[in-house]
Amino acid sequence: MTLTTTTQSAPGSESGLRLEQLVFDNRYARLPEEFWHAVAPQPLLDAHLVSFNEQAAALIGLGPGEARRPDFVDFFSGKRSWPGFEPLAMCYSGHQFGVYVPRLGDGRAVLLGQVRNHDGALWDIQVKGSGPTRYSRQGDGRAVLRSSIREYLCSEAMAGLGIPTTRALCLIGSRQAVYREQVEPGAMLVRLAESHIRFGSFEYFFYTGQHDHLRQLADYVLQQHYPQLLDHEQPYLALLDEIIQRTADLIARWQGVGFTHGVMNSDNMSVLGLTLDYGPFGFLDTFQAGYVCNHSDHQGRYAFREQPDIGLFNLGCLAQALLPLLSDNKDQAMALARASLDNYWSCYEQAYRSIVRAKLGLLQQHKGDHILWLDLLRLLEGRLDYTHFFRALCGFDSTVATSKNGLCNLFIDRQAFVAWAERYRLRLLQEGSDDVRRSRSMKAVNPKYILRNYLAERAIRQAEDEGDYTEISRLLELLKQPFAEQPGFESYAATPPEWAGSISVSCSS
Repeated sequence: MTLTTTTQSAPGSESGLRLEQLVFDNRYARLPEEFWHAVAPQPLLDAHLVSFNEQAAALIGLGPGEARRPDFVDFFSGKRSWPGFEPLAMCYSGHQFGVYVPRLGDGRAVLLGQVRNHDGALWDIQVKGSGPTRYSRQGDGRAVLRSSIREYLCSEAMAGLGIPTTRALCLIGSRQAVYREQVEPGAMLVRLAESHIRFGSFEYFFYTGQHDHLRQLADYVLQQHYPQLLDHEQPYLALLDEIIQRTADLIARWQGVGFTHGVMNSDNMSVLGLTLDYGPFGFLDTFQAGYVCNHSDHQGRYAFREQPDIGLFNLGCLAQALLPLLSDNKDQAMALARASLDNYWSCYEQAYRSIVRAKLGLLQQHKGDHILWLDLLRLLEGRLDYTHFFRALCGFDSTVATSKNGLCNLFIDRQAFVAWAERYRLRLLQEGSDDVRRSRSMKAVNPKYILRNYLAERAIRQAEDEGDYTEISRLLELLKQPFAEQPGFESYAATPPEWAGSISVSCSS
């Protein structure tokens, strides 16, 4: 087996902390036991390192040489107990596919502890696939290599795209058999986040009537993550407003790169506006507004075009849970919550239109820009690759007749695109756009490389069938710089092969 980023040299921290030097400050474990369940991770059979992510390790100050230690995997997999760890599973509930589920919680994840880095930031270290907890609902609490590879790569791909996300520290493989639709190798993913608290964390205490704990959770989030709001006249309302803004911005960013989450349940929504829990995700290949990446989503609830609306639905769930904190008067609390939620669409539209202008290379905001964008999406619908088109648009020449632009050859209905492109050309000339500068700025927001499902699938097959992890390493490095040309890797930006259309991902993915 090939281990990424590791060598045969002697162990060492290499300008970073050793495992024993990590500074633990387990603030969440200090909350009452109603918030969590103490449980130790259970090791996997023949656990071994598949991949280590130096960039994520730097967030907690961990030296890259630590991954070469023979006991590195033991540190995270539960084979040994370590000073500073206070492993626990977090309790929460949530709306799944629009239906409230009273208790969910970390059914296959354990928060090992919280580490404070040299900047003073507090980072959760969580391991997924660590065995059953109180919240496993008769499940085995395990993760399979297939889904773990997908989350490991996509969380780092999103970070490379500049989209808020949980991070992946390392991926651990094993010879342990895990049963899903078939027998698969078990794995563990170690991920980092400044918080794993979800909308559903608040819902749990609201629906169980534990309003004192609801307030305690809100105070914890304010103190740890939004201290600037503590002196606000209405800090809980200000907290809701901040989460609305962050959520709107996050979803606008998803729409900008063509990312579909697949399972936008309220328990998968972060109070910090992070992309959380990668299951049946998918980036658009051919642009389809109604794209559904999750084959378990038979009604298309979480289709690409529905994500902004679902964001508001989930924020409504959070606002409902916060009502007891907004006012002792129920009607007044509801009025305050509605007023905050009414700001969602303006927050979203402002963020999304800014992204649209950047993708089109427009410096100024003009009245007809949104119509120009919508008309373009209609031309792309069901015809062209979303990522390929916008990368190609970076080279649009506004100095020549539209019909001579090579982009026209991409369209079957060439005449329709020529008409749109002429409007676009005149719009660029209207603001005195410089093609060289515009191209450079557009390439900084229109990626050349994204984690297409077939790329992840290829890495998965090599890992499962051959025990070869090199493709995971290659993709990890490639996706850290999605906007760069990266000569020699052009094949990773090519049109997906025909077999890619047969890939099916679901809630078990």
